[in-house]
Amino acid sequence: MNSNRLFFIDAVRAFAILMMLQGHFIDTLLNPIYRDESNLAYQIWSYFRGITAPTFFTISGLVFLYLLLRAKDKGNDDSRIKKGLYRSFLLIVVGYALRIDIFGWLHGEFSNYVFVVDVLQCIGLSLIMLIGCYVLLRKQLRLLSLLLLVLGCFCFLTEPLYRNLDLSHTPKLFANYMTKRNGSIFTILPWFGFTAFGGFLATVFFSHVHKNRFRLITVISFFVFGSLLIEYSSWFLMKLYYWTDIEVLKSSAYYNYLFTRFGNVLLLFGVFYAAEPFLKGSLIGKIGQKTLSIYVIHFIIIFGSFTGIGLKRFYYQSLYPTEAILGAVLFILVVCFISFHYVKTNAFIYKNIRRLIKTVKA
Repeated sequence: MNSNRLFFIDAVRAFAILMMLQGHFIDTLLNPIYRDESNLAYQIWSYFRGITAPTFFTISGLVFLYLLLRAKDKGNDDSRIKKGLYRSFLLIVVGYALRIDIFGWLHGEFSNYVFVVDVLQCIGLSLIMLIGCYVLLRKQLRLLSLLLLVLGCFCFLTEPLYRNLDLSHTPKLFANYMTKRNGSIFTILPWFGFTAFGGFLATVFFSHVHKNRFRLITVISFFVFGSLLIEYSSWFLMKLYYWTDIEVLKSSAYYNYLFTRFGNVLLLFGVFYAAEPFLKGSLIGKIGQKTLSIYVIHFIIIFGSFTGIGLKRFYYQSLYPTEAILGAVLFILVVCFISFHYVKTNAFIYKNIRRLIKTVKA
């Protein structure tokens, strides 16, 4: 089967990373008195900030499994699995490393902050789980597709059951993957659900991308299903509750941010997939190939990884709106400049960490 490259993937990743850059900058440095929920500009900013993480997790699952399926088609999926496992564990290690405060440690100050789970750890673990699903059903593509769809729905529907999970007697290293009570930003549930849905989309693309009118049908489907999830998913969950009397369905309907966020992600995918013919070789596509390096650079600058000296230390929640907006634009330009001229691709990060590991072993 001849599977085409999906150029829109890089564009989606670029959009997500740029939204993350401005989101982290403004959220960290904007004075709280200007967080006006009734202000249209703030509402728009909040909306795009809210769909950034769901987009990241979904696109990660899509691109990872799509490449894995392409490797299988060429008879080389074992190598891709090993490479995927290595990079997934590396994401987890980098996620923890970015919270190390070397200067603090030198002064004898050790904090549980280093055990906080953020997006890199969750994506890394999600991809490992995705690999497990693939290995289990690699010879049954339709079953794999169904499994990922079911897992995504299960993660979202059962969110009320683990929302306030008490793991106080569990070591924080493990508990932080399931609860935010110790400061974790992301937890594996429900976020693996987005990765599972991304994997499901990968099976659809791999099976049908070569067919005539696939782009047209897929773009329409993205907009239709995205709109349905946003407008009617809560209504549908309540209908299911009335039919089945399963309490968790009602709880999900009353706090239905997961299906609606996924609906927003599908709308975003529809926009970028429709525009894919114009994105080949574009700057935004190149930015999408550097998401890990951009993430690492921005984290060091804002949060002061390793040294404890970052923008947060000097300007935390102190900027006026104009300063925050202009600062965010400048911040994006600086981070992208560093990434393009000093950290050529994500592979640069992987290669140098691999070299460091070999040096330590020697």
